[in-house]
Amino acid sequence: MKLSFTKMQGCANDYIYLDCRASGVPENIAALSEKLSRRHFSIGADGIICICAPRTAGADAMMRIFNADGSEGKMCGNGIRCVAEWLYTHGIAKETLAIDTLSGLKTVTHQGAGLWQVEMGAYSAMPADLPAVNMGEDALVNKPLTVEGKDWNVTCISVGNPHCVTVVEDVDSLKLEDIGPAFEHHANFPERINTEFVQVVDKTHLKMRVWERGSGETWACGTGTCATVAALTELGLCPAGEDIHVQLRGGVLTIRVLPGRQLLMTGAAETVCEGTTEV
Repeated sequence: MKLSFTKMQGCANDYIYLDCRASGVPENIAALSEKLSRRHFSIGADGIICICAPRTAGADAMMRIFNADGSEGKMCGNGIRCVAEWLYTHGIAKETLAIDTLSGLKTVTHQGAGLWQVEMGAYSAMPADLPAVNMGEDALVNKPLTVEGKDWNVTCISVGNPHCVTVVEDVDSLKLEDIGPAFEHHANFPERINTEFVQVVDKTHLKMRVWERGSGETWACGTGTCATVAALTELGLCPAGEDIHVQLRGGVLTIRVLPGRQLLMTGAAETVCEGTTEV
């Protein structure tokens, strides 16, 4: 059977996009995501994103995310910008789009050619919202965490999915393939966790790498970038109300923390190619 797809990327966070608005999500989507995401052997991607019919009245579509290991994610900041770009170029050319996710309805606004701003909602540092266990009941800001015998200071943030942020002196020197899995599968995070390692350049410029649960190191993570800026705002290292520019391996995202811990994310979305594949 032939499957039509669109390959898109936001800051090199690349997914295979399927139009499932009429057909629904394929029954074998987990196995399909594992198969098609294999780099060098298939299309290659960080996973599959299904563009589905909306659940909320008045919304334009729903996004469902399946990681490279077949697991389902709740929210993807880079992915939702690409969904907006796909809708915009496939018959829904609205300047503001409403997109359902498993983390709620998100508003995405066109900022120019291939540029979108996402209202990401409010973040939380409370353990029940991640979830996190064995770390106390108060906000998880600058908390000690022992990972495979090494002590880290971490700030844990939920932006609809869970993140563990730690500040380091030199992000490029880290061997994420060694330490990332230990964070992801740490016993304190029963649903696993995404982990961000961030270097402070100055108060409005950061450099970050990310280990995503289910996908490993990716070149960018929109929700992770939001969580990182939220964490550094909580730590007093970045100012609220100002644009914070975060350099990722795949490009730059701009994040702003608004009153009420609301987050705005601005970044690009680009179509790489369209095609069909045998499945």
